This record gives sequence, C-alpha cells and structure tokens, in this order.
Amino acid sequence: MGGNNIEIERKFLVKGDFYPQVVKKERIVQAYLVSTLERTVRIRIKGENAFLTIKGAANENGFSRLEFEYPIPLADAQVMLELAQPGFIEKERNYVPFKNHLFEVDVFHGVHEGLIIAELELESEQEEFDKPDWLGEEVTGDERYYNAYLASHPVFP
Repeated sequence: MGGNNIEIERKFLVKGDFYPQVVKKERIVQAYLVSTLERTVRIRIKGENAFLTIKGAANENGFSRLEFEYPIPLADAQVMLELAQPGFIEKERNYVPFKNHLFEVDVFHGVHEGLIIAELELESEQEEFDKPDWLGEEVTGDERYYNAYLASHPVFP
C-alpha cells in the first residue's frame, strides 16, 4: 500500500478573523454516494473541476486515513450528485498560509451557515506547526465535524 495515499489532517473550529490572510477562495459543493464509518465515496465540485474521492476509516486518534481522489468530468459529477445520499455540503474554501503551512478554512453555507472549520494537512502525525491566533478548539477525530456527517445531519448540535 502506497504511503502517498494516506491523508494526515487536523481540524479546528475558527474563533477569529482569518480573512485578511486569505490568498485564494473556491466554492465547493459535495455529496456522498456512500457514507459509513468504514468508508466514504464523495462527489465534489470545486469551481469548474470535479472529483470522485474514496476515503477509508480514520485511525484511532482521527488524524490519518486512506484517501484516493480522481478527477472526473464536471457533467458526470453533476449527474452523480443526483445519485447521492440525501443531504449535501455547500461551502467556500479559503486558503490561508501561516508560517510554513497552508490552512484550508471552510465557511459553510446553506443548512450549516455560520460553521467555520480550518483543516491542516501534515506530512506526519508528529509534525509540529504554529497555530494562528484565529484558530479555536481542535475537533480532529470528532465525527460530528466530518463532512460526511454534516451532509446527513442538517441541524448541527
């Protein structure tokens, strides 16, 4: 199994103003064909591009999991959205560099309006990183903040 298919990610709530540091933003719509604790199969439209993503279960601490992502034709993705499970995610992804890392800050819209989550992909689970002052509580491993959970739970606790 190739190590390059392992996603190592940390998630945080956002408590402050990150907007002055945004270098790029994209609109994302995504839905799930399969969503269980063991695996998810996701359709994502990001700007004018579309992707099929397969993710395995998260490890014990929630930091790492297998991930495979493939570009697909936009027209196919639009049709596949109709095949998806009920519920979908609408968000704006903001790319925010901080020191030697790039945070992806998702501002959710639709039924999750007001939710803001920052994600950071790392090279290893032990990799250290500086936290900007707008970063709030860590929610890595909390399934309630997984996009697959949010897609099927329109009212967040």
